[in-house]
Amino acid sequence: MTRFAVLGAGRIGQVHARAIAQVDGATLVAIADPVAAAADSVATKYGCDIRTIDTIESADDVDAVVICTPTDTHADLIERFCRVGKAVFCEKPVDLDVGRVRDCLSVVEATKGRVMLGFNRRFDPDFAAMKAAIDAGRIGKVEMITITSRDPGAPPADYIARSGGIFRDMTIHDFDMARWLLAEEVETVMAQASVLTDPQIGDLGDYDSANVILRTASGKQAIITNSRRATYGYDQRIEVLGAAGMVSARNQSEANIQFADAQGFHDAPLLNFFMTRYTAAYAAEITAFVAALRDGTPMPTTALDGLRALELADAALQSAQSGQAVQVPAATQKAA
Repeated sequence: MTRFAVLGAGRIGQVHARAIAQVDGATLVAIADPVAAAADSVATKYGCDIRTIDTIESADDVDAVVICTPTDTHADLIERFCRVGKAVFCEKPVDLDVGRVRDCLSVVEATKGRVMLGFNRRFDPDFAAMKAAIDAGRIGKVEMITITSRDPGAPPADYIARSGGIFRDMTIHDFDMARWLLAEEVETVMAQASVLTDPQIGDLGDYDSANVILRTASGKQAIITNSRRATYGYDQRIEVLGAAGMVSARNQSEANIQFADAQGFHDAPLLNFFMTRYTAAYAAEITAFVAALRDGTPMPTTALDGLRALELADAALQSAQSGQAVQVPAATQKAA
C-alpha cells in the first residue's frame, strides 16, 4: 500500500485526492493546505489527516507526495521531498524557468529521487489506445500528427497573469503529446499566435489563439492548434497519419447518443471541462505511479519530459514573437 499526502487542496488537489481514493494499492493519509476550509473539505471527504508540509516531510507514515501547490513552489518541493527519500508526483510544470528545471533535475538525479510529472493526457484511455496502435505498427511509420486543443473559455485574468503564457500553460500538454506520439525529439519549432477572443488577454501580455508546427530531424511533423474559446465545448482531438494508414481520437460527449428530427441529426454536447473530460486519465496516471513504485520500474512521465516540453514552449514563444523558426536545444540531460 502506497501511503500518500497531497500538498494543495485546490481544484487539482481535489482531483488527485479522488484518484488516490479510487486506486487499489493507494491510500490518502494527509492533506496540506494553508486554507483551512479547503483542507477540511478533503479531510472530511476522504478521512485523512490535516497536516503541515513540514510534518509530512518528516512523517514515517507517508511514502509519496502529490504536489498540487502553486507553480513557483514545485521545484523546491520536489527537491525537498527527494532529499528525504519520499516519492514525488508533481503537477506540471516543474517550473516556468528552464534553468531552474535543469537545477531541479540535477537534485533528482543526485538523490536518486522517484519523480513523476503529471502529463495526464498520456493516460487518457483513447489516447493510450492510439499510442498502442501506433506502437503495434497498425499505421506504419508515423509521418504527421495533428493535435487540436481548444478550451471552452479562457481562465480568469489573475490566472493568465501568472500562468507563464499560453505556450507554457496550455500548449505544453500538446508538446508532450507530440513528443510521445512522434517518438523522436523535436528539432525546430515554428509558431504563430494572436489575440482573437479577448483583448484583456493581450493586455496581460499573452495570446489566446496559436498554431505551432514541430519538425524532427527525420522530417516528421506535428501541427498543434490552440484556442482559448470553443463555444461548442472542450475540443480535444488527435489525428496521426502513418505510411500505412491513419488513427484518430475523437471528442468525448456527455452521452454516446444522437438525436434525429426534422432539423437533422444532433449529437450530445461535448464534455465541457478538463476535470470531467480527463477523469479516467487522472486515475490512470496515479495507478501508473503506484505501479512504478511497487515494481521498481521507470516512471512513465518524468521531470525530463517536463523540461523537454518547456523547452518547446519557450521556442514557440520566441518563434511567435520573432516570426522565425527556432532551433530547439539538443537533448543532453539524463532522464530523472
